[in-house]
Amino acid sequence: MITKKRVKAMFFGVFATILAAWLVYGLQSPTIGTPVAEAVGPPEITPANQDDYIGSETCKACHEDQFKGFAETKHAKLALLDDWKDKAQGCESCHGPGRVHVEEADPTKIISFKDKSPKQISDNCLTCHAGKEDHNQYRRSEHYRNNIGCTDCHSPHGTAQHPTQARSITYPAKDTEDNPGLAMPKMLKASEPQLCLSCHQQAKAQFSQPFHHKVLEGQMNCSDCHNSHGGFEIKNARLAVGADAVCIKCHTDKQGPFVYEHLPITVEGCATCHNTHGSTNAKMLKRNQVRQLCLECHTEILQPELAPGVPGFHRQDEARTANCTVCHVRIHGSNTHPAFFR
Repeated sequence: MITKKRVKAMFFGVFATILAAWLVYGLQSPTIGTPVAEAVGPPEITPANQDDYIGSETCKACHEDQFKGFAETKHAKLALLDDWKDKAQGCESCHGPGRVHVEEADPTKIISFKDKSPKQISDNCLTCHAGKEDHNQYRRSEHYRNNIGCTDCHSPHGTAQHPTQARSITYPAKDTEDNPGLAMPKMLKASEPQLCLSCHQQAKAQFSQPFHHKVLEGQMNCSDCHNSHGGFEIKNARLAVGADAVCIKCHTDKQGPFVYEHLPITVEGCATCHNTHGSTNAKMLKRNQVRQLCLECHTEILQPELAPGVPGFHRQDEARTANCTVCHVRIHGSNTHPAFFR
């Protein structure tokens, strides 16, 4: 006969067996209780006394080329800002205090990034840069997931020949008229389009199409639409409100809201119909002719029962940009007609 005491004993016996198995095998398993993503440890630089810092000028004796380039970068100039005077340590901000390294001439007594992975290098950069708006989501970016680190695009030392690649950004020291801040470069290894297109070959080919956004001409930058440091949108697109929010920054007349919305645009965004980098179509459509694009969705308007040669009302002389849009002019949305007529 099964008594309450026996039931209790059986319960505790099963529980003890499961607990013992977990302690023996679970803690040893690399897949149980271990995060899938690479764990991010604390900064490698340990606290040091002020006397352990020797200043960037000392580094110059052995690392002259790096020093010349570094002296022109925003990292070197941070000490000029009121908010950074007590924080910026020049070379030692990243490499750690150098007194022992210099006195013993021992390369192992300084933090070196030569043997670090891109993710380890990036994690070190983020100890300072994580608070910046553009950098906050870097660990969720396509670049980070594909093991592309900060130094694949940026040169923290700069170069003596080209210390100011790409556009400058302004770091405010104190918000006063007398001291508005310092304008300093992004420290890219090359100009922005050249750098991005060295990897993104498909986009480079699209920019060679006859109709394209003026990136190669220097009138736009990749970062006008994409945040290379990551975000919530696909393709690292800027802005997280609406699929077409990036495009609407410039194309404000297409924004809406409209009384009659073109649903694919509202739901999926401008890239439903447009090749955003470049196209053979003057409106940068995905298809060379408007009707080809429209009929991908609007299959109900085909009339296969009509014999060839039946007169139609569509202009054939401007097939690339006319046809359907001769009548359906307000194709992005209309306030007057559900069929997007004039």
